[in-house]
Amino acid sequence: MTLSAVWFGVICALWSAYFITEGFDFGIGMLVPWLGRRESDRAAMFAAIGPFWDGNEVWLLIAGGATFAAFPQWYATMFSGFYVALLIVLVMLIVRVVSFEWRTKSDDPRWRGLWTWINVIASYGAPLIWGVGLSALLFGTPIDAHQEFAGSFWSLFSWYSLLGGAALVVLCAAHGAVFLSLRTAAPTLRTHALRAAGPLSAVAVVVGGAYLVATLAVGVARNHQDVVRGLPVLVAGLVTAIAALVCIRLRRPAAAFIATALTIGLAVVLLFVELYPRVMVSSTDFADSLTVANSSSAHYTLTVMTVATALLLPVVVAYQVWIYRVFRVRVAGTGQKLSPADVVARGRGSDDGGHGGA
Repeated sequence: MTLSAVWFGVICALWSAYFITEGFDFGIGMLVPWLGRRESDRAAMFAAIGPFWDGNEVWLLIAGGATFAAFPQWYATMFSGFYVALLIVLVMLIVRVVSFEWRTKSDDPRWRGLWTWINVIASYGAPLIWGVGLSALLFGTPIDAHQEFAGSFWSLFSWYSLLGGAALVVLCAAHGAVFLSLRTAAPTLRTHALRAAGPLSAVAVVVGGAYLVATLAVGVARNHQDVVRGLPVLVAGLVTAIAALVCIRLRRPAAAFIATALTIGLAVVLLFVELYPRVMVSSTDFADSLTVANSSSAHYTLTVMTVATALLLPVVVAYQVWIYRVFRVRVAGTGQKLSPADVVARGRGSDDGGHGGA
């Protein structure tokens, strides 16, 4: 296996990590209008993701940086062709970050309502555009013989890319609902989160399952892939999606969270499996597609990157594990945190079986 192929797999893993971790951030933001009926509930929902959202975005930065260094031609073509879409995502991510801080700067309900809705819109919009953009890599975009993007913003949209955007939104919403049920100690909010997770997971099975099947079909039809290659990943993704729904029905939110995380990760993996050995499929002339081979950096560059990543990536992973460990306790309805002893005491006899935080 060549180093360029290895780095294609690394970038796939980085995108998977980003959507799994940032996915529940987005999901909780989507659910604020439906579950945050009181200010104390909204405060608890934002507090639930407060220690994590900025660390989760590290995976996006690493994924972008790895693409730039390992596949400069892919980076150049994709970022120039997807410029408008990426700019919209960037703006949404920025205003979403600002909303976390600014909504608490005033007690005026109109002020808080404004920044709450900004967060909600960005939480829906960012995963929608991410799903559309990444799916367009497989479905195909106009690329000329010079490996330059020859289309427009609207070239990203197709039935498949729209399905990808919708699937990611639904999966993130279900993922966020389950995470919220694990992070909040407010009985009413936790109950509402679990109730919302049920129908959201059912929709995720349908929409997410349709996207998985469509990804396999598009890979065969538009990227000349073999059906067998992605079939195991497709089956695994369907199994984890159904498992999430079953676990929620059995009131096992911790197991459901693992299942929703695996479903999101497997959806990304299937997309990359069907994409390889290409990184961008050309819809005008298949021969002009960007491949792992013709868009990668020199062997020396990839070697240096591999050594540096082997030394530094474990530090990033260890830091994130430590953060999740430190902030594992539940958040009360007022936004305050409870000690592990309080969580155990309140969890006995509760409707989720007393499972601890994420």
